[in-house]
Amino acid sequence: MDFDLQRFLRALVFAATGPLSVKDIQGVLNRFHDEHAALPPSDEGEGEGEEGENLLPAAATVPTLVSGSQIREAMEALARELEEAGEVCRLSEAHNGWRLVMAPESAEWARLLRKEPRPVRLSPSAMETLAIVAYRQPVARSEIESIRGVSVDSALNRLMERELVRIVGRADLPGRPLQYGTTEQFLELLGIRSLDELPASDVLSSREIDDWLQRSRQQEVITEREMGLPDSGETEPEVDAHEELDEPQPREAP
Repeated sequence: MDFDLQRFLRALVFAATGPLSVKDIQGVLNRFHDEHAALPPSDEGEGEGEEGENLLPAAATVPTLVSGSQIREAMEALARELEEAGEVCRLSEAHNGWRLVMAPESAEWARLLRKEPRPVRLSPSAMETLAIVAYRQPVARSEIESIRGVSVDSALNRLMERELVRIVGRADLPGRPLQYGTTEQFLELLGIRSLDELPASDVLSSREIDDWLQRSRQQEVITEREMGLPDSGETEPEVDAHEELDEPQPREAP
């Protein structure tokens, strides 16, 4: 049996317990050749089936090295194949490698099988705080509050509990306040490999935020519309206490 890169990669992503990187894939090929070279001539036939069919490709057909570009090209082809075939799983690429994930239309069945609670949406205040951290990081709590105009203690704590935000250091300012940034789980949740893939935001650009902070120090009023929020006169959907706390609302008794 000759070596088939697509089949080889499909086997690895299926067997992997975590994200599979280019380095991981290249390491498998290296170990294959190392083990084959250590076999005595009499053992080179090991790994054959009952009828003498070798279960692994011949060592001569297995490349000693597959480049990162070759692996990425093959992975992209595999991802397209899974999606076009309507498979229940998809190949997802994150910042630390590839892994199989459930297709959106099948994810609910997987959740029920695992007896996991229904996912709860973040409250608007948590979403706004997360957006500021994502685009401004590393950012101190006082800077977030200057932008939002309200306390963010509850929102930050909730985001840290969800492992979407973490403490990344201290600012070089009086009192050395803590600075916050996003986590690897944040990247996985958005399905992106790095923060560079975040969509451009005119509202949350560094220039806009610097301008807001400067004006706030000068005690100049910053309108909600300039902050990218609805004007106070506009009607907003009501958010009950359960939604604000990111907790599901209990069902009413029959």
